[in-house]
Amino acid sequence: MSEPLTPPKRKDPLVVTRAGHVPPALRSRAATAMAARAGLGRFVLQVCDDCARATYPQRDRCPFCWGELRWQDQPDGAVIEAETTIRSSIDLFFKDHLPWRVGSARLDAGPMATVHLHGDVGQGDRVKIELKLDRSGNPALFAMPEKETPHMADDPQLRVFTADPKYRRVLVTDGRTATGQAVAEALLKAGAKTVFLGNADPLMRYPGQDRIEATAGIEPVRLSLTDTRSIEALAGQLGGRVDIVVNTAQFSRQGGVGFGGNLNDLQSGLDLEVTGLMRLAQGFAPALSGRSDDGDRSAAAFVDIASIHGLTGRAGFAGSSAAAAARLSLLASLRGEMARTGIRVISVLTGPVDDGWHQNVPPPKTAPAQIARAVVTALQQGQETICADEVAKDVLTRWQDDPLLTIREENK
Repeated sequence: MSEPLTPPKRKDPLVVTRAGHVPPALRSRAATAMAARAGLGRFVLQVCDDCARATYPQRDRCPFCWGELRWQDQPDGAVIEAETTIRSSIDLFFKDHLPWRVGSARLDAGPMATVHLHGDVGQGDRVKIELKLDRSGNPALFAMPEKETPHMADDPQLRVFTADPKYRRVLVTDGRTATGQAVAEALLKAGAKTVFLGNADPLMRYPGQDRIEATAGIEPVRLSLTDTRSIEALAGQLGGRVDIVVNTAQFSRQGGVGFGGNLNDLQSGLDLEVTGLMRLAQGFAPALSGRSDDGDRSAAAFVDIASIHGLTGRAGFAGSSAAAAARLSLLASLRGEMARTGIRVISVLTGPVDDGWHQNVPPPKTAPAQIARAVVTALQQGQETICADEVAKDVLTRWQDDPLLTIREENK
């Protein structure tokens, strides 16, 4: 049974923060393709077109018949055939995390694979294999107990592969919206120690303010993503205390490109959602990166919530879709930068949100509670991309299959 995680003790300010090393990052193109699918929470292996046999590790050709390999979802069961504990390493990352348990697992899909071991599994055990991303963004197989065990998520080796909010301090950028409030409450329920909840205009009241500010664990803070000084001031105050940043900023307005569009709305949306995202990243990314491997107090993730229609555009909400597209592009670049420091960058994709700006949009629409659940799930699982609702899942699936067709379908 895993030892329950205890709240981190107050850090001695005279103790030097441990440098944030990451596992070796050099991988093949096939491994990078596997990482892209791992980021979506899928368990995939390469399967030969000719002999239909699954193979691992990643290869360019089938090792049995030299046939073409394709990625396919696989059953996640396995049996641990052998285990060992690494107690010495010259690698800077693993040297700081010893002892480290690994083993050989016979996958139900066929291959024998080297896997990282949860503390509650050992030789001979039946396990569930999860495809996770390490801190440098590369794929790794992790053996989990087949059935849930007490305090399973508190396993120290597992927490290296996730960004679980338990006992962590989180900044949620916009508490004036139902989405921001739902995310804050979900994070507290998941075990977050403190949620700093942003408010761009403290002089103006908002729905739910009394309830949300009376909730234990929530600390309102002044934060406007359209004001560089506001972000710099808050980063100077909280940069060394925040472990996870969740950007819930939204500016959704109806309008087209050639018809019905409003340039002022477009400029306001881009300033809040796109330029605001850059301001936020420049304010907090360096501080997060500097504490990415600080033991129980490690910073963990940068999360952004954006519309799935950033991939396709959307007739009637052209400006919002353009802002979402820019955000997804910025997130992809930021993910590459933060992979060098061990901080996860997570995209939460949503369909039309059930708010006042989508009153004329027919169901299904995304409830704030769905977005909140997706944020918590992505952090707990260590995913890079997660869909908050069925609309987003449907659009993403069709876009992966045929991008050009999906773009046309979403803009009829």
